[in-house]
Amino acid sequence: MPSFDPAAVRADFPILSREIGGKPLVYLDNGATTQKPRRVIEALSRFFSHENANIHRGVHYLSREATDAYDAARALLKDRLRVAASHELVFVRGTTEAINLVTHGLAMRLREGDEIVLTIMEHHANFVPWQVLAQKTGAVLRFAGLRDNGELDLEEWKSFFNSRTRVAAFTHVSNVLGTINPVAEMTAFARGQGALVLVDGAQALPHGPVDLAAIDADFYVFSGHKVYAPDGVGVLVGRREWLDQMPPYQTGGDMIERVSVAGTTYRHSPERFEAGTPNISGAIGLAEAFRYLDGIDWEAANAHEHALLAHATEELTKIEGIRVCGSAPGKASVLAYHYASAHPHDVGTILDTEGVAIRVGHHCAQPLMDYLNVPATARASFAFYNNHDDVEAFIRAMRKVERFFG
Repeated sequence: MPSFDPAAVRADFPILSREIGGKPLVYLDNGATTQKPRRVIEALSRFFSHENANIHRGVHYLSREATDAYDAARALLKDRLRVAASHELVFVRGTTEAINLVTHGLAMRLREGDEIVLTIMEHHANFVPWQVLAQKTGAVLRFAGLRDNGELDLEEWKSFFNSRTRVAAFTHVSNVLGTINPVAEMTAFARGQGALVLVDGAQALPHGPVDLAAIDADFYVFSGHKVYAPDGVGVLVGRREWLDQMPPYQTGGDMIERVSVAGTTYRHSPERFEAGTPNISGAIGLAEAFRYLDGIDWEAANAHEHALLAHATEELTKIEGIRVCGSAPGKASVLAYHYASAHPHDVGTILDTEGVAIRVGHHCAQPLMDYLNVPATARASFAFYNNHDDVEAFIRAMRKVERFFG
């Protein structure tokens, strides 16, 4: 049965026992990448030590074994995410490649004057590809704003839809504000208006299971490295009717049906979009991460994360000049803040001397920074393996910043 013991979970992550500059590592940069549990590391080691070979077409034992493991990874993810069929799940390098793959595939379908609805809270990965697509096709981008607490202004967002709206793309969870968008409601509305829907789930999967059947988007994308799995692997889930209409994103080996000097025909999804040798070990590691997460009691884990967020927010806001960005109800455990007395880079540098790892800068969300009227922020992002000692170390380090700059 799933359970949650914060101390036991923490012990599953070898890197958390490190010291930085003679001080215990306090890792609060989970929004950028999560650490990997021992069993994922061991799965990768086992593959490279005992099973390593290229997949598909190989008749020797190792190739068959690697192929079976790769295919089993896809099947496991299909089941965990409640995807209708395995051929609707494509392995990619990550969220960024997945969105670029989709925008590349839609380039032939959009016309001048068509409209794409985004939100101002999008990560650059779900912003720039649509911007490039609009420049190529003459489509128009619309950006929905926020309420004062960092929630999406849903009424404004809905008001943007009209007969020219072709696409709606939005994040499931904001990587800066922590806002959790009502993606099932948004998807139902957008699809009801005749728009295709893409949901960026990169920040959602680290905080618990996601039911893609319930969301019912046309495309849902995420990255492995943010969900306790290796980097360089991610997932694009797409409806078969869309995937089979889209041209290949890359061409080469394994995605072809027949090649001759007269021309080439292509396979259907997912092979159509997995040209060349894929990240075999990454897919295996991603599946192992999902197996690990099966053992987590997510109700208890989420309560633990929210308690850490509340503790950190309460103590941080006692420092004069701190502005927290985003206070939406039920937000994910992301704490972005601006300190009036110091640049975020100075904040991050001083925290690093105390062994505290946070993220500073624009967080690949410069339009949101402009909207919030801040040049950049510092961001502490919590995972279920963090604890209240981490929060206390973070606050002590921020008090050190205050002594320098306050």
